[in-house]
Amino acid sequence: MEAVPFIGIDRHRLGVDGVGVTTLAAFHGCSLHCRYCLNHRCLEAPDGLPRYTPQQLYDRVSIDNLYFIATGGGVCFGGGEPLLRVDFLTEFKALCGKSWNLTAETALQVPQESVRQASLVIGDFIVDIKESDPDTYRSYTGGDAKVVWDHLEYLLSLVGPEHVIVRVPLIPNYNDEAATNCTAQRLVSMGVTRIDRFTYRTKNQDK
Repeated sequence: MEAVPFIGIDRHRLGVDGVGVTTLAAFHGCSLHCRYCLNHRCLEAPDGLPRYTPQQLYDRVSIDNLYFIATGGGVCFGGGEPLLRVDFLTEFKALCGKSWNLTAETALQVPQESVRQASLVIGDFIVDIKESDPDTYRSYTGGDAKVVWDHLEYLLSLVGPEHVIVRVPLIPNYNDEAATNCTAQRLVSMGVTRIDRFTYRTKNQDK
């Protein structure tokens, strides 16, 4: 497999990217164009970014093997959209085996087959659902909300709700608390048990 670009590798993360000590490996590339994107570098030209094959990434992050094994942690793949690189994830899992837990932060704006393949190698998913209202979702992300919700239901059927955290943000100028309540209620009705609610901090708020 050819090396692919990454926007960053961040070691020794605890309590933010899944179980135990994790290393965040953030892919370049995303299928959405969110207005308040936290990792805008993933949408820019990849010139100058480090590139890794699965073997090269494994060699780099395995320095923390003892931390991963002792805490039940491993690698969290973010971005960008890691499920756009499901072949990379599959090959990486073959290298690390069962000793590391792999987590993926995903907006699920990918083909359904990518969701299925990812479910075979990823232990836990952090799903960035954004919004349940399709017009608000499209206005903020440029994407199709139905795709995300359909894929979330499919993912839950594959891995079970215990392996899925869904993030529900209050996004200034796009939704409000009533909207996030509606989204959370819809998630509960689907069987989601792990919901992370928070508020985006934007530059306009800080001024």
